[in-house]
Amino acid sequence: MTQLSYRPRASSSSSHTAISTAPSGFVPATRDGLRHVEHVMGMPVMFEICDPQISEDVLAGVVSWLHWVDATFSTHRADSQISRLNRGELAAAQADPAVSEVLARCAELKRETAGFFDIEAPYRNGVAPAAGAGGPGSVEPSGYVKGWAIAGAAQRLHDAGARNFSVNAGGDAQLSGHPDSGERWRVGIQHPRLAGEIAMTLCLRDQAIATSGSYARGEHITDPTSGSRPAGLLSVTIVGPQIVTADAYATAAFAMGATRAAAFCAGLDGYEAVLIRDDDTVLTTPGIDALRGD
Repeated sequence: MTQLSYRPRASSSSSHTAISTAPSGFVPATRDGLRHVEHVMGMPVMFEICDPQISEDVLAGVVSWLHWVDATFSTHRADSQISRLNRGELAAAQADPAVSEVLARCAELKRETAGFFDIEAPYRNGVAPAAGAGGPGSVEPSGYVKGWAIAGAAQRLHDAGARNFSVNAGGDAQLSGHPDSGERWRVGIQHPRLAGEIAMTLCLRDQAIATSGSYARGEHITDPTSGSRPAGLLSVTIVGPQIVTADAYATAAFAMGATRAAAFCAGLDGYEAVLIRDDDTVLTTPGIDALRGD
């Protein structure tokens, strides 16, 4: 086991702990419900449904909707509505109403994050898929759409009567109720330096969790104001009631770099944060202590 150093820094709104590994990560179990993994949006989406009354047909409908989201919003597909909008082949008024909903919320998040959540930045900075490129102002909303898709899947399960389930897409999850054990869902935050290890385990109920960092997909997040790589952070995890907001906040905070991200996360209302810095220390907001399971 690698021993990581701890260099404390004073803070009135957070706590610091050294990274340590934990034996457990995301370990739900179902006895009478459904378990399914669907590869969509370029990642595995895992369903753990612990309510026996939820049928396979219900789950199939949710999965079908996720494929519609991919076909509509993916900038890896030249025929998606977003790609066609970027090329000027489709007017906003002709697009599905969900497209306008997503783009409007992305504009709000840009304002909420002082410009650090910016769906135009990936094309402006040259890190977005060529298939979805168009003229100036092209957008890459995947940093929002993944969370939006998880939230939509969770809402559809809830509308069908599910109360105890997890929808996990690429490590970001909306968690409802509890697994079969009756305890809270256990979610491991991946160690940013040690593959296959867990830096921290959180126990959650009726909450969402999202992580942004450079270790999973390479250096894909840049500072939208400069195009440079963010400094001082290995990963940012946000926990709160809504996955769509948590995911966007995690992306924005990571793009800010360590100093700005710490101030931003300390000021969040209803959301908690775990920041793993490149000096191998962890900065947490006060509410994280009550959620820790390691």
